Amino acid sequence: MNTVYHQIDHIAGSVITLCASGVKYRELAEVTSRTGTSLAQVIKLDGDTVSLQVFAGARGIATDARVRFLATTMRVPFSDALLGRAFTGSAKPRDNGPELTENLIEIGTPSVNPAKRIIPRNMVRTGIPMIDVFNSLVESQKLPIFAKAGEPYNPLLARIALQAEVDVIILGGMGLKYDDYLYFRDTLDDSGALSRTVMFIHTAADPIVECTLVPDISLAVAEQFALQGRKVLVLLTDMTAFADALKEIAITMEQIPSNRGYPGDLYSQLASRYEKAVDFEGAGSITILAATTMPGDDVTHPVPDNTGYITEGQFYLRNGRIEPFGSLSRLKQLVNKDTRPDHRVVMDAMIKLYASYNETLEKQSMGFRMTSWDEKLLKYGELFEQNMMDLNKDIPLEKALDRGWEILADCFETNEVGIPTKLTDQFWPKETVSP
Repeated sequence: MNTVYHQIDHIAGSVITLCASGVKYRELAEVTSRTGTSLAQVIKLDGDTVSLQVFAGARGIATDARVRFLATTMRVPFSDALLGRAFTGSAKPRDNGPELTENLIEIGTPSVNPAKRIIPRNMVRTGIPMIDVFNSLVESQKLPIFAKAGEPYNPLLARIALQAEVDVIILGGMGLKYDDYLYFRDTLDDSGALSRTVMFIHTAADPIVECTLVPDISLAVAEQFALQGRKVLVLLTDMTAFADALKEIAITMEQIPSNRGYPGDLYSQLASRYEKAVDFEGAGSITILAATTMPGDDVTHPVPDNTGYITEGQFYLRNGRIEPFGSLSRLKQLVNKDTRPDHRVVMDAMIKLYASYNETLEKQSMGFRMTSWDEKLLKYGELFEQNMMDLNKDIPLEKALDRGWEILADCFETNEVGIPTKLTDQFWPKETVSP
């Protein structure tokens, strides 16, 4: 029988502090007061002084409340019955379905030993040209989507969930508006993708501690699916909300703040989640795409700034499009050398010409006279944005490459695009029609 403590020394926000012995970090406890019983988690140990975050908040909890430690950390059920379901940040059903209680697994376990990982080598096809052609996503890669408030990063994640060639989608939502949750659920349901999806959703109205649990729960479940040999794509939104939850708890704990009030271990907190991306030899893989909002569109904000040191590139979402110049997938060369022989040259040529198009736009806005070359670039830029940058496209990689050749041929001569003759002889369209 676990010891029951009857004296709480301090209450601040949703954090309670008491003296207890034999307690472990992240251990769960039941806090019983006149208003009922709430679940809590140990978030700090200082000798026998124990601080717990109460999931439902500490309102109504008096200093004589009973605290019983459960001698277990947070665990989540795992089975194929999770597929098609939606849960809260504490793994309770959100969809009015039955609660799952069997085959419980721990969350927040260490990352996989790097010596046990294999080098990323397989492409994750999404059907989105700005990803597949220009910044290919690779199995076991970890990539953030940097966006300011108002950008359609959730619709982008939903589209990736619909179109990605993977076995399982794990969606971890943090601080979502309820409408965003309904959007994800309805979009995936209408397309038939919900049957391969597990959703762990923390809304803005839910306890703040559940926000910090969402990445760990999502990644723990993803790891089990991957060990079964499945390709798992974990979509997290929004990691800035996760960091803000850590910040709020740190302030409550009266910790000395670091940059802009965030806790000093922000880098470690983010890295411990992102490093769960892995490709298991002889089994499946975990790939992570995480939306990270940038307050004020400031990439030097602590959350995107720390994230950039951890991840293998980034997608910049601006004006409803993936920005071709700021975006980067550092692992793309591991896979696009094996897709089609024209992949890399088409990618390089189109981005170079699009950069020239942007220079032409500046000249045009300043009133410079347009040359025939400028007119070609203006036509090219318009076609490029319509056919390649539109995030609503669902085009297989090979068709997207063919579309790229068509755009080039519709605007330029073969000697103007900077592509070797042996490839233009093979892939240059015989007839050019504006897409």
